Amino acid sequence: MTELMPETGILTMLMGATVVVKCVLGFLLLMSLWSWTIIFTKLFTVNRARKMVSEGYEAFLKAGDLGSGLQELGHSPGSPLTLLSTKAVREFRSLERAEIERDRKRALVKDTLRRMLRQGITAELKRLSRQLPFLATCANAAPFIGLFGTVWGIMDAFHEIGRQESAALTTVAPGISEALVATAIGLGVAIPATIAYNYFRSVLQEVQGEMINFAGAFLNRVEREVSWANSKSRRNGMEE
Repeated sequence: MTELMPETGILTMLMGATVVVKCVLGFLLLMSLWSWTIIFTKLFTVNRARKMVSEGYEAFLKAGDLGSGLQELGHSPGSPLTLLSTKAVREFRSLERAEIERDRKRALVKDTLRRMLRQGITAELKRLSRQLPFLATCANAAPFIGLFGTVWGIMDAFHEIGRQESAALTTVAPGISEALVATAIGLGVAIPATIAYNYFRSVLQEVQGEMINFAGAFLNRVEREVSWANSKSRRNGMEE
């Protein structure tokens, strides 16, 4: 009967590996499965966030006034800009209702909104960056975990040389082959994780830049269009 897999096949080598090497390979497999789950999930969420932020910022700039711009953002309830503007508007309304004289409100409004927008940007980036540190961990740790399996396998191969009192290639080759597979698998886990991590960080930098631009545009419109919040109304009041 023809064997389904030759004796030199990778699966055959792995099945004959030591318990420690098998544990290392199993751990690397779990790391790989989880990292690929994160990669596929983040490909959807991060790219979707980039698209929504870009389109939302463009729509906000094209809107005729602040109210229309906020209404445009409301059409995308899951957009980071919608969440950001909602927090800013809520804080703005709270300040507007506060029993503080108008000059004091006018002095506070811009700093208050700037602080709220900065906190909102940080919160959104934190949400979008969730689980990315695991990819960085895989990228840094997986090669060394695989190398540990390799070193252990080579140690076992040398032990086999001593036990059989023979340094023939047929004695050491299987153990060394099993060991090197661990390094190869470690690199196979680390390389995709590294590429994905760098890609996602690049996209998130774009998202951060667009949100910062939106925050600046939002503050400018508040200062221009909300009568009690701009310095012009103050000068007009003094002239009267």
